[in-house]
Amino acid sequence: MIHLPTAWPSWSPRGPRFERTAGAARRAAALAALALCTAVAPARAADEPARLRTRALAATCAHCHGTEGQAVPGEALVRLAGLPQDYLLSQLMAFRNGQRSATIMHQITRGYSQEQLETLAAFFAAQR
Repeated sequence: MIHLPTAWPSWSPRGPRFERTAGAARRAAALAALALCTAVAPARAADEPARLRTRALAATCAHCHGTEGQAVPGEALVRLAGLPQDYLLSQLMAFRNGQRSATIMHQITRGYSQEQLETLAAFFAAQR
């Protein structure tokens, strides 16, 4: 009569050593994934206020230029999404300085700081 140890986690044709090693590898992988998730979460949480401020700034443009700069095709307003950041910033500054005429943009741009205009230009340049 053959006696099998009762301490094996489960029977496997590969034997008890494989079962213990595979279980340990799965636990190690799960712990590594958990550690990675917890390391990334604080970085995302720190970026969240800045992201929300940027989205709030961009939302003020949505009425005329569409959500996230995606203007309605065929309308007279410019699609901002995907335009180069330098070009967007130069146009915003031209409105602000009065070098480019507009019905309302010259008034709107004067209400923003230089940093806010740069943030808007970067946001719309990143949209596709």
